Amino acid sequence: MQINGIEIEDTYCEAFAGIFSRIIITAKNERYLKRAALGATALPSTVVGRTEGGIEKWLDEDETPDKRKGAIVQVWANYSKDISKFEYEYSLRIRQGVLVVPTTRIFNALDSDDVIDMMDRVGHCGDGYEWVENRFGREVINVPLMMGEFLIERDLGYAKGVMGGNVWFMCKSEDAALKAGEAAVEAVGGIDGAITSFDICSAGSKVETRYPEIGPTTNHPYCPTLKKKIKDSKVPEGVESIPEIVINGINLDTVKGAMQAAIRSATEISGVVKISAGNYGGKLGAYKIYLTELF
Repeated sequence: MQINGIEIEDTYCEAFAGIFSRIIITAKNERYLKRAALGATALPSTVVGRTEGGIEKWLDEDETPDKRKGAIVQVWANYSKDISKFEYEYSLRIRQGVLVVPTTRIFNALDSDDVIDMMDRVGHCGDGYEWVENRFGREVINVPLMMGEFLIERDLGYAKGVMGGNVWFMCKSEDAALKAGEAAVEAVGGIDGAITSFDICSAGSKVETRYPEIGPTTNHPYCPTLKKKIKDSKVPEGVESIPEIVINGINLDTVKGAMQAAIRSATEISGVVKISAGNYGGKLGAYKIYLTELF
């Protein structure tokens, strides 16, 4: 099928189950808010057994519990019934990415029966001098700091979601790839419950690797610079750049909606010649999301 004259390949992306938590970060001004939101989500690394994060959207003062500017942030890990590792990794992002940034606060943004009590992992940064109080209609932990206080809602919700939805844009040039990627990221930003954990990803990977000790390696059949050097190149003629947009969402419908929005946005960009997706023949995840079925 085609949209605006651009081929949508009859293929699927391969997504998998994840576990996530969704929070609101606020701060006194945009400088500290952006520092905290970006710092807490900077490293996407679930593929090597850690956590990844993304900014879902920015919030105005009338959308946050404490009436300050904020951001909704998600943190993800591969799904497991044992959440101890996720809890530990999550707390690292909060302690080193948010707590240390002046004036920041964290509030729960997920209505879930499953919650993590943040006292042990984050509250005790107060070295026993922390306390629990009710602020802004929520039970929060107050951690005393050299610059005042850090507030974090005591119970942060977590739930099962879908990770790894993705789309690829096969483009005539790097400039076209960047424009298409930027348009897609902006489009996904309009879908509640979805994040692009890598923003625009320049390095799609594959399951097989010659170097398992370093984790996933480049998806060489789709590297334009290898087109004339390898026999198994799958890069179409005239394609010079292939950005990947990776999408996580609170449920399968959210991921599908975000993929559809990303694809539609890219079909408006000159220089995009084909849209595809990454899959691994069923080796990676339980969810197969066919691109043509999105429309």
